[in-house]
Amino acid sequence: MGHMSVSHVYRQFAASPEKVDITGAQMVLVMKLTAFCWNVQDGHLPDKDLADIQRERAIRKLPSLLDYAGYVLFFPALFAGPAFDYVDYKSWIETSMFTLPPGTDPSQAPRTRKKRKIPRSGTPAAMKAIAGLAWIFLFLKFSVWYNADLVLGDQYMQYSFLRRVWILEMLGFSTRLKYYGVWSLTEGACILSGLGYRGIDPKTGRVQWNRLQNVNPWGIESAQNSRAYLENWNMNTNAWLRNYMYLRVTPKGKKPGFRASLATFVTSAFWHGFYPGYYLSFVLAAFVQTAAKNVRRYVRPFFLTPDGQRPTPAKRYYDLATYFATQSVFCFTTAPFVLLTFSGSLRVWARVYFYAVLMIVASMVFFASPAKGWLVQELDKRNRPALAKRRSQETLGSPLLGLPNDPGRDVDEAVREVREEVEARRRRGGSATMPKGEELKERVEAKLGREL
Repeated sequence: MGHMSVSHVYRQFAASPEKVDITGAQMVLVMKLTAFCWNVQDGHLPDKDLADIQRERAIRKLPSLLDYAGYVLFFPALFAGPAFDYVDYKSWIETSMFTLPPGTDPSQAPRTRKKRKIPRSGTPAAMKAIAGLAWIFLFLKFSVWYNADLVLGDQYMQYSFLRRVWILEMLGFSTRLKYYGVWSLTEGACILSGLGYRGIDPKTGRVQWNRLQNVNPWGIESAQNSRAYLENWNMNTNAWLRNYMYLRVTPKGKKPGFRASLATFVTSAFWHGFYPGYYLSFVLAAFVQTAAKNVRRYVRPFFLTPDGQRPTPAKRYYDLATYFATQSVFCFTTAPFVLLTFSGSLRVWARVYFYAVLMIVASMVFFASPAKGWLVQELDKRNRPALAKRRSQETLGSPLLGLPNDPGRDVDEAVREVREEVEARRRRGGSATMPKGEELKERVEAKLGREL
């Protein structure tokens, strides 16, 4: 991670396409090596101390130098991913990955070539290669029409507001095309080797080749909420952050809280690099998640039947509104990821009047007002009590790409931990008192690691 950070800094200050950039490969290696270390650590612990996923991926015996080098430097995924765990690589080279599970009809076994155990993968690999080349071709076309120079230039301000927003959307789309292309090609290479094999779909009986899928373009371009948008992007990085950061910093027997969210956020931010644009996008996206959660929790149920199982006729209008809201907000939020610089990002945001920031602020003010209580009362009147109970038990899951799911909840948990710490000191005979005002703010900021 330290070596990669030095490379990130060098790339940032060199700022020249003529320089060879190795940070992409290093980012993949960081995921692989940290996962490998945690898996080795798990291999030294008794099974009773491990979660199911930890037991499945624990390394009980260190591999040979050749196997280790083959895993770390696996060529199809070396430069751009996808990252994967050593147990997947081991089951591939030992071909145990392709053994049919007990109870599977032998007639459903995938076709192989002669005595090979690896199923034929030429067709799905070729389809991925064709898709990847198509995405790259579109990127070469769209990047000429929509690029950073356009939104930073004087011509951009000659357009109407709606057209400026459209151009911002297309800037994000043209940038995503590059990643769709590269990740499709690398996934296709992994499929061709056999490592992308995921078994047989019990419903369709067809072979699945999506073990190492890293992006779902349709899921992103059709996303109607922030979680759907983020969970379909850089999927293997999401898994890495969840399994080897978010869940690892949580003490056994406790639920992940703000410390786990903060550690995951910091790791994700440093892993991406140090351009100011990354951090502008990360911070704003965290609040986008909060606003989207509130809408989904308190507004969406009005467009479902009282039991929450079926959509009402008006649900199509809700879906359409949330689709346009999600796509327009995220094209604004991710613009700094493309522009990278602080001044350039703020200039482009100002040119569209900070519309996404204003939408998020309006949403947070609305849900912090008595209107939220009114919505809850109306939902309780309209829906079954079981639905209200299910809403109160709603879980947010692990952060996606390291983004905190709910910054407000993180602050509340920080205050609660300060209170518990004070109570613990009192029980030990100390004279600690609950801090107030500025002192409480300072204590909470110290726990969060950032200013409020």
